[in-house]
Amino acid sequence: MTPHELSTWPRSLPREIDIPPTNLCANLLVSATRYPDRPVLVDDFGSLSYTELVEQVERIAAFLQNDLGVQPGDRVLIYLQNGRGWVAAYYAILRINAVVVPVNPMNKREELPHYLSDTDAVVAFCGADNVAEMLAVPAAQQLRRVIVVGNPGPAETQPEPVNEPARTQARTIGLRRVLAAASGHATPLAHLPDALALILYSSGSTGAPKGCMHTHRTLTASTVIVAHWMGLVPHSVQLVALPYFHITGMQNLLNAPIYGGGTLLLMQRWNREQAAELIARHRVSHWTAMPTMVIDFLASPRLAEYDLSSVRRVGGGGAGMPEAVGERLKALTGLDFLEGYGLSETAHVSGNPPAAFKRQCLGVPLFNTDLRIIDPDTLGELPPGEVGEIVMAGPQVFTGYWRNEESTRAATLMMDGKRFVRSGDLGRRDEEGYFFIVDRLKRMVNASGFKVWPAEVEAMLHEHPAIAEACVIAAMDPYRGETVKAVVVLRDALAGRVREADIIEWSKNRMAAYKYPRLVEFVVELPKSATGKIAWRQLQDSEREKTLRATA
Repeated sequence: MTPHELSTWPRSLPREIDIPPTNLCANLLVSATRYPDRPVLVDDFGSLSYTELVEQVERIAAFLQNDLGVQPGDRVLIYLQNGRGWVAAYYAILRINAVVVPVNPMNKREELPHYLSDTDAVVAFCGADNVAEMLAVPAAQQLRRVIVVGNPGPAETQPEPVNEPARTQARTIGLRRVLAAASGHATPLAHLPDALALILYSSGSTGAPKGCMHTHRTLTASTVIVAHWMGLVPHSVQLVALPYFHITGMQNLLNAPIYGGGTLLLMQRWNREQAAELIARHRVSHWTAMPTMVIDFLASPRLAEYDLSSVRRVGGGGAGMPEAVGERLKALTGLDFLEGYGLSETAHVSGNPPAAFKRQCLGVPLFNTDLRIIDPDTLGELPPGEVGEIVMAGPQVFTGYWRNEESTRAATLMMDGKRFVRSGDLGRRDEEGYFFIVDRLKRMVNASGFKVWPAEVEAMLHEHPAIAEACVIAAMDPYRGETVKAVVVLRDALAGRVREADIIEWSKNRMAAYKYPRLVEFVVELPKSATGKIAWRQLQDSEREKTLRATA
């Protein structure tokens, strides 16, 4: 079903939009021309105007091109925490048609070699707090320079000494020195829409991470789609609490707001009290968040102290928003949590119309996007109501995996003359064209032949007044083969007052006999990825190891 067939499509929006065939950096340059003095970002060190950011981007681009010989198509790593240095480096790399390779700054030296060797990176931007990790990797010797980014000081252009560790040929130079020493200008901006712009590595839950290739055209498509759908206009203020190395942070919280001429309000790390204070002080209009972040935010006992009335839109994805949590958010702010959906391979592909919102729903296909449900075995399209694999086609989907044609072929298929990407997610479509996620294709509990989707059980567990967070996994059962286990974080006020048996009995009264958790384990916190998603696979693997030890 295409957007043309949706009766709930917002009347104020066109059904399709044109995608400019430009370099992604052009969005920053255009907004800077229109709003030169407007803050493009605000952080702990003050504000930075659009004009000031463009000046930094041009200086860095000139240094990369003239001093380091970076050519179009060369790969450049960004191994940084969110910050103004990340933003400036990102647009500078794109400005000269080199390729951005974001790396999770939480990665340690054992995890870095793959990013260096797989991409043959020539330069890396590295945080001052993790430069030692980078320089300890033998493959870092291939780098022409490691540009070290620290906190901005009172004299941003003061030079820093060059540090050349004896153990490595990779040389370091501080970003302040780059900004001060850059000579000449970068070549005029070349618009090469189909040139590679980004290699975004997947989480690598099975095997080595795979690099998703995005061009300027695919990223621009996602940028324009998100900006129009979210209503990002020049005076929008976006709270940034998700990492830029992730597709959601990069598109929803960087490229799309800058395309619209808005302001980025950067948080170095998530803190619920600081988030509430920033929303009130800077009159935040848009907040994109993970459900786990909203759960933590709503648990703050101090929310009544802050004026949150400026927020016009709250939404996100990555995991389903429990209905009970969504209702608490609505009671506090008057806003629904507008869930959307996308992958590293596809960026943003669906969203909920604000005026026709459905809870625990991925929404409808966005502009120019085709979503379908197929049988994962036969690859045939399934009718509304049936569960199958979600696949998507559109101008924002990736061109393939870097140097991995086999994985690219496995992840894509042709239907009706369109190239679709297989998500690996199980979902269904209702009669109105809304999509719902059921679970990961391989995440399922098979209890005596009955299939249990963990996300469904988790959503119900969140309705329990004592449960703050829950993750459902499969546990081995000598009779049923597998049984449902819930790993639970209790609310602080009720910790120690609720027993595992209480949760099981409560669930038994609300869920089918094959579905309710037979086992409950209380933990202080659930493991999470850097983007805030609950690391269910880590819990599942731990449970399997525990079973193997017990039966050995």
